[in-house]
Amino acid sequence: MFININVGTFKFVLIAELLVEGITQHAAEQLGDVVFVELPSLGDTVTQGASFGTVESVKAVSDLGAPMDGEVIGVNTNLENAPENVNTDPYNDGWLIQIKCLDADNTKHLMPADDYEQWLEKGE
Repeated sequence: MFININVGTFKFVLIAELLVEGITQHAAEQLGDVVFVELPSLGDTVTQGASFGTVESVKAVSDLGAPMDGEVIGVNTNLENAPENVNTDPYNDGWLIQIKCLDADNTKHLMPADDYEQWLEKGE
């Protein structure tokens, strides 16, 4: 697992043939109870750093930024009826979208999950 901290939204990314994006446990805790998630449609193109959707919590509405350029090939439609999964299980049932990367070599801005945990312990 890698963490995208460049856009300041603390999202996780699993890298293989595709990216699976969601928010980190830390971000989920900071947001508070998630009540609504707006996500793109299958086949949409996302641009690195640009907003592709929003997460609405009891505290705020937050934009979701793409970690890389790519095509949306999966959307977690379960979040329509269970947005709380973003809080309760962000790394499994609370994932957001799957992206087919347009440039899979563009991972330099992603931080390994272990490094991210150490970074959080140091106080962001």
